[in-house]
Amino acid sequence: MTALRSRRRHGYIALGLTAVAALTLAGCAEGGDEGGDSGSVEGETVEIAGGITGSEAENLQKTFEQFEEDTGITVNYTGDKGFEGNIVTKVAGGSAPDIAIVPQPGLFRSLVETGEVKEGTAEVEANVDEYWSSIWKDTGSVDGTFYAAPMLANLKGYVWYSPKSFAEWGVEPATTWDELITLTDTIREKTGEPPWCAGFFSEAASGWPGTDWVEDLVLRQAGPDVYDSWAAGDTPFTDPDIEAAFDSVGEILLNPDYVNAGFGDVKSINSTAFGDPIAAAVANGTCALTHQASFLTANFLTAKTADGATPEVGPDGDVYAFLLPGPEAGELAVEGGGELVTAFSDDAATQQVLEFMSTPEFADARVKLGGAISANTGADPTLASSEFLTEAMKIVQDQNTVFRFDASDLMPATVGSGSFWRGMVDWIDGKPTPQVLSDIQAGYQD
Repeated sequence: MTALRSRRRHGYIALGLTAVAALTLAGCAEGGDEGGDSGSVEGETVEIAGGITGSEAENLQKTFEQFEEDTGITVNYTGDKGFEGNIVTKVAGGSAPDIAIVPQPGLFRSLVETGEVKEGTAEVEANVDEYWSSIWKDTGSVDGTFYAAPMLANLKGYVWYSPKSFAEWGVEPATTWDELITLTDTIREKTGEPPWCAGFFSEAASGWPGTDWVEDLVLRQAGPDVYDSWAAGDTPFTDPDIEAAFDSVGEILLNPDYVNAGFGDVKSINSTAFGDPIAAAVANGTCALTHQASFLTANFLTAKTADGATPEVGPDGDVYAFLLPGPEAGELAVEGGGELVTAFSDDAATQQVLEFMSTPEFADARVKLGGAISANTGADPTLASSEFLTEAMKIVQDQNTVFRFDASDLMPATVGSGSFWRGMVDWIDGKPTPQVLSDIQAGYQD
């Protein structure tokens, strides 16, 4: 056992004894497994539920392997594609997991309103104070009470492209919105094809990729104060600043000369899946530009170049990305997302898992498995699985970055994952912008 591992083990044991003592004083514990009479948590099992599935779920489970060895606690993660719809029912029915990994702040607040979510411990709150910016702590708090630490992060608002094709066309990534439109026109002149591709199809969640476009433009054009007011519901969708963001997005997505590379006309955006087919089109050169979050790197793992090779993600590789620019060059205001680690049990083993998940050690363990970044400032960005993810992680860790959480995730579900998603689909289908904005705003009355 290394010295670091030894220190970790002593820390976890100390935490376990403290937590068990607290539970003894309290007289009882709610939910989950209680520690044994000996005060040890060894042999206890902590159940975690979330919407992370597939290979990402496997990597999340692997992240706990060293922790399990060090503490004797078994951590079982269960991924559920219908998590967002099922977790509220489980909590209301008295079958909540010990811990839930919640991807949407709006859903998180709904869970807190059930009265079943446990407040964050002093140890977890101290880690959040030390390792995250205040915007992340605010997201995990309700009415001034801290409940949940963040876990991983996504950085949104990237424009994916082919560096090799850019070199061939003699063009560079854009640093302003006007340059982006000029870049688009230049690529169209050189190729004779629509440069952009987009996909809004995501089954019941169709439309959400369009919300990311609008959110990026609101933040970059109107600024963080308007963004915050809009996300909080104080600035309506019918406000001129929000309509201006739609108009800018429409310069690209509603322009048949610009979209939908390789897939069809403008309306084909709604029938095109947002992930694999888009990544494949960028990798094989049939799509010059697409807008998507940092997670698209995972889709490139299964995509192929025109030569049949796995695309290299790098500044001189087959695919890379630059941040969607705003009106002025050099400004760095970005939106992103992440998960909140929410507990329904306050037993000693659960508290140890929660504290571990708020540490740089947890972030490092997950990041080095690939395809993920964290905003935990104590985590090492060089452990990320690519140069792109290292740079993305540095951006979300930078205390000077103007970072805002995904606005649709902050809005009530009737709007954020309801009328806003539907409105983006209607907009692509041709409904006039003023009507779409009114329809989305009406979601607040549902």
